[in-house]
Order: sequence, then C-alpha cells, then structure tokens
Amino acid sequence: MNNGHRLLAFCILCLFGLFVIAQNEKKRERQKAESRIYLLHADVLRYDQFRNPGAQILVGNVKFRHDDVFMYCDSACFYELDNSFDAFGHVRMVQGDTLSLVGDVLYYDGMQQLARVRHNVILKHVNSTLYTDSLDYDRLYDLGYFFEGGKLVDKDNVLTSDWGEYSPSTREAVFNYNVKLENPKFTIISDTLHYNTRTSMAHIVGPSNIDSGDNHIYSESGYYDTQKDQAYLLDRSLLTNKGKKLVGDSLYYDSPSGIGKAYGNIRYEDELNKNMFTGNYCYYNEHTGYSEAADSALAIDYSQKDTLYLHADTFKIFTYNMDTDSMYRVMHAYHKVRSYRTDIQAVCDSLIYNTKDSCMSMYKDPIVWNGEQQVLGEQIHVFMNDSTIDSLQVLYQALSVERIDSVHYNQVAGREIHGYFKDGTLDNTWVVGNVFVDYYPFDSDSLMIGMNYVETSELKMYMKDRKLYRIWMPAAVGTMYPLGMIPPDKLYLENFAWFDYIRPRDKMDVFRWRGKKKGTELKISYKHKAPIQKLDQILKKK
Repeated sequence: MNNGHRLLAFCILCLFGLFVIAQNEKKRERQKAESRIYLLHADVLRYDQFRNPGAQILVGNVKFRHDDVFMYCDSACFYELDNSFDAFGHVRMVQGDTLSLVGDVLYYDGMQQLARVRHNVILKHVNSTLYTDSLDYDRLYDLGYFFEGGKLVDKDNVLTSDWGEYSPSTREAVFNYNVKLENPKFTIISDTLHYNTRTSMAHIVGPSNIDSGDNHIYSESGYYDTQKDQAYLLDRSLLTNKGKKLVGDSLYYDSPSGIGKAYGNIRYEDELNKNMFTGNYCYYNEHTGYSEAADSALAIDYSQKDTLYLHADTFKIFTYNMDTDSMYRVMHAYHKVRSYRTDIQAVCDSLIYNTKDSCMSMYKDPIVWNGEQQVLGEQIHVFMNDSTIDSLQVLYQALSVERIDSVHYNQVAGREIHGYFKDGTLDNTWVVGNVFVDYYPFDSDSLMIGMNYVETSELKMYMKDRKLYRIWMPAAVGTMYPLGMIPPDKLYLENFAWFDYIRPRDKMDVFRWRGKKKGTELKISYKHKAPIQKLDQILKKK
C-alpha cells in the first residue's frame, strides 16, 4: 500500500470514528433523560410467557406514569425490563393541563421517550387540536409528527397536509405536501407552510397561493398574520385583483383596510385599462381607490398604438364616487415631469390628469413637442376624446415655434393659443391677445420667399393636409422682409426660445432631468385682481 492509499484509509477511519462518537453522544443525551415507567393501576394483572414472554398483561382501567406524563388505556402489555409498553383501547396520554393525546393504540418506549399513537389520533394543546391517523410523539425533543395526512384546527384556521410536525413547547407547526389553510376570510394552498398557534402567523417557505375574495396572492417567501389578515411577502411576490397586478421585491397587504404597499423594482399593471406603473415604491388603498408611486416612478400607457412613458418624482391618484356609474379619477404628478411618445414629448414641473373631462393640465414651465413643433406657456391644458387629442390650450406667455432649419423658425406668440384637432390632427389654431408672428412662406417650388412679420390682436390659422392654407386676422401691422434684408431684431420674437436640449429623446431619457438654461425662464407675469366689492373688506384690509 502506497502512502496515498494509507492517507485515504486513515481519513476514512477518522470520519467513521467521528460518526460513531456523534452517535454515542446522541445516545448518551437520551440516556441522561431516562427514568422508569411506573404502573399505577390495573384491574387485572397476569402473565402469559407463551404468548407474551416478558410482558405483564394488564386489563381494565390501566394507568401509567412516566416523569410528569400520565397514560391511560383499556389494556396493555407492559415490558418492565425494556421500560416500554403497548397500550390498546381508549388510549389517552396527559402532560400537565395543556397537552393531551388520544388514540386507539399506543406503543411507548420509555428508553427513547417515544410515543407512537395509531388510529383516530387527537392531539390537543392549549386551544389547538391536531387530527391524524398516525402520530409519533418524541417527548425528549417535544415534537409530534404525522405522515399519513393530518388536520390542525386552531381558532378560525384549519390546516391540512400529507405530512407535518408540531412542537408544543414552541407551538410551531410545519406542514408539507398538499398544504391547505382554510379561514372564513381567505385560503392558502402551498407546498410547505410553517404555522405558529401562539401568534397565528403562517410562514410561507414554498410556492403558495392565497385567495381572499377578488384578491389573489402568489408568494414563495413571506408571512401571513391570520388573525390580523395581513401579509408580509418577499422574493417578487405577486398580488392580483380584477385584472390588476402588483409585484415587487417585497409586498405588504392589509386585507381589512385594503392597503397594499410594494418596495423595490415594483410593477403595477392594469390589464383592463392597459396602463402600468414601475418604480421602487407603491401604495394602494382598494377601499378609497387612492394610490401613490415614487422613487424612479414611471407611468406607462399602452392603450394606444404608440406607448406613452411618463416620469415624475411622485405620482398620486385619487378616486371619486367609487363603485358608482359616475366614478372618475384624478392623477397628480409632482416635480420634474417628463413624458415621451414617438409622436409627442413634454416636460413640466407638475401635471394633473382628470378622467372626468379627460383633461391633462401642465404647470410651471410646461413645454410640448410634436415633430418640429414646440409649444410653451405658463399653463398647458390638453383635452382628450377616447385617448385622442381633441383640443389644446396654452395660457399666458404662449409661444408656438416650428423649426424650418437651424436659423429659421416660424413663430407665433400671444396671450393664449387654442388648438383644435380633428381625428388626432391639428385642424385650426386661434391665437388671442398681443399676437406677434414671424412666418416664412414658400413658393410653389418649395423655395423660401422671405419672412412675414405681423403684429395683431387676434389670429386664426387653418390647416389642410397638415399644411397651413388660410390665415385670418383683423387689422394688423406687418412687413414682408426678403431673406437677405431681415433685421436682426426681427429674426426672433422677444420671447423666442428653442428648448430642444431639454426634450426627452427616448423612453429612458424621461429619467434624466434637464432644466432650462439661466435667462431663458418665463418672465413673472402679474395678473390683475378684481377690485374689492364690499366696504367691510376694505376696512379689514386697512
């Protein structure tokens, strides 16, 4: 035998020795708890060495004691030398005033402190009851386990499974294979479930489905408080309700209050209305219809041919007249709002969308782009009709810019701009109040003729085939400048600005906030207030 073989043999012997030592240690631990079984009573005691060698045959009101445990039966075979007995008929084992175990047959080994109960087994502990056909109860480790199906009844909860175990000292139950927890309010179906009868807390450690009314939860890790009807779920658990889905790294759901929260890589989707939220935090109250999303929040609407992506620091949705025919919702988006769709892009500081009148309002430096067209003002209101734009209002310091090339821009400025659409395409525009226009006409060969500068009080422009074909205005002052003779101060209107560097370029660019360059912000506008109408108001002001 070479040195390598000797070393291998030595290692195997060492491992075998460690195994034997561990087994002996375990055996010694059980032996330390050894004590004798005492026969306290039997109506009849006899011996039958031919049929039951070494056994005392006991009949009638048999009673044993082992440590602090009392055991009762109709008849038994008592093996005193082995410190064990077999009990038959109306078997009952009682430990203190909290634990009782009954069945038809009991095989009790006092050396191992192991009780094996068979047929019509009932284990009662405090307020919990376990029903099964076969139960092994290890007194040393205070653990009972069944392997041919069992049912645990605890308060309003009924748990069933093919295999399971229960510890009276910790009041912890473990259920495996075809697990079902039934409660009047919900049902849990799982592969593996831990349940504590003291706290009524179910610990989900395997694929599980929780159904509660219209709510369905799928989770592979988490906790469910069956008393409070609250769920704490981990590992990308999924909550669904009437076509709505909420998934996140962790979820919290309180059924009585209808409040759900999600944290980390969340995804909330409404398959019916074809919209969704993503982000790292989401809150929802199903009773009030209020929801909130923050931390990299992104609203996505895919109800149309083109998908809209909308980002803000915080989203809040309020529901009014819930569960009625007149129900409507109002969405608020706060701070650094950016949206992208291939045909239209927008930025602003805050946004409100009301489903009642299908109006989307943008505030504080709002800008909207459509192709080479840019619109801005102090406020922008967009009215929708079946998710298609119906009209547009730009209020105060309104400016519409169309880029022709890097130098030339068609420009319209006024107090207000109203745009009206037909089949989603701009049909006509109405500009009101202190109207200024820089417009570059083209000849039939698509060559730029010059620039037409106009000042007027009102302007109406009509479109045909996406091109301007008619203009109306009252008395106006204007000049037509040839291309080479345009005065520098007329090339751009006073409030002209082209904010292409702010514009969202794609769906991921909505997360990259870019503000206006210094000096290009809208001027502060002072709006006149109505005069005080009552004398007492004047006196209070003084």
